[in-house]
Amino acid sequence: MLWRRAALAAALLFPLAACTTQARPEAQGSPAPGFPYQVTNCGVTTTFTAPPKRAVTMNQHATEVMLELGLAKSLVGTAYLDDKVLPKYESAYGSVPVLAKEYPSYERLLSANPDYVYGGYASAFAANEGRGREALAKSGIKSRLNVENCPKGPATTMNEVYEEVREVGRTFGVPERAESWVKAAEATNARTRAARKGAAPVPVFVYDSGDKTAFTVGGKGIGNDIVTRAGGRNVFAADLKDKSFGDASWENVVARAPETILILDYGGTSVEAKKQRLRDDPALASVPAVKNNRFAVLPLSDMVTGVRAPDAVTKLAGQLRAGAGE
Repeated sequence: MLWRRAALAAALLFPLAACTTQARPEAQGSPAPGFPYQVTNCGVTTTFTAPPKRAVTMNQHATEVMLELGLAKSLVGTAYLDDKVLPKYESAYGSVPVLAKEYPSYERLLSANPDYVYGGYASAFAANEGRGREALAKSGIKSRLNVENCPKGPATTMNEVYEEVREVGRTFGVPERAESWVKAAEATNARTRAARKGAAPVPVFVYDSGDKTAFTVGGKGIGNDIVTRAGGRNVFAADLKDKSFGDASWENVVARAPETILILDYGGTSVEAKKQRLRDDPALASVPAVKNNRFAVLPLSDMVTGVRAPDAVTKLAGQLRAGAGE
């Protein structure tokens, strides 16, 4: 939980430290087909004259976007998974060097000689660890931050998931692969929407972690949109409207009376331990979800702006319908 709080806070520290490493010269010659391509990501405008050839990804969702688009051969390194990659990516992922279990040092990152770094959380580009986007740019390395973690911007919805995949696909010269994925994702979301048509939204409390306070999903991130699309109503969307994740009091959990509690599965605390913590708290005895033992579960890696999001909606929708007795 601590690293994720730090990741969220890091978005506020985005103007980053300079680096004295001499920049690499731009490639010479005629632009590749479909290039030059200019994209503005989290306030940083970058022009590509050709697809990156030596990319490094950091964090689950960045890595899986690349693998979904068939770009394993463009990867010279990866780092920091929250979870195992999906089975369909295992072979491709196994071909990519893992630079570090968590974030690599600046020196380790540079040792891979990347021309592009793609980070899932703002902490991937922590200035105080030397990996700031400005520092990388001074070393001739282009970069991208997952759109959910831009310091400024609107609430993240499935449209931003589509944007993320499309822009990465365009950057690497495979826009048709990105568009194919988007069309399939739109069809998945349409089927889920049709299946829950007419059903009243289920009040949902998302339990990430926490004892003194409840660390939960706010209204700004894709997690809120996933809950909504699945047929739920995030009970803390309004309280935490400017945050993807944030702290809520247990008193407010009781007051919001959620009918289902969605537990995020990750890290060293098991789902069963989280359920037991909620069941054993006498202050929560009156909460409908606790009284009726209505829990849903998703891995944390499903609740971020990445290629898992459409299927996460489908999985959660099924659990909400089952909890409601449908």
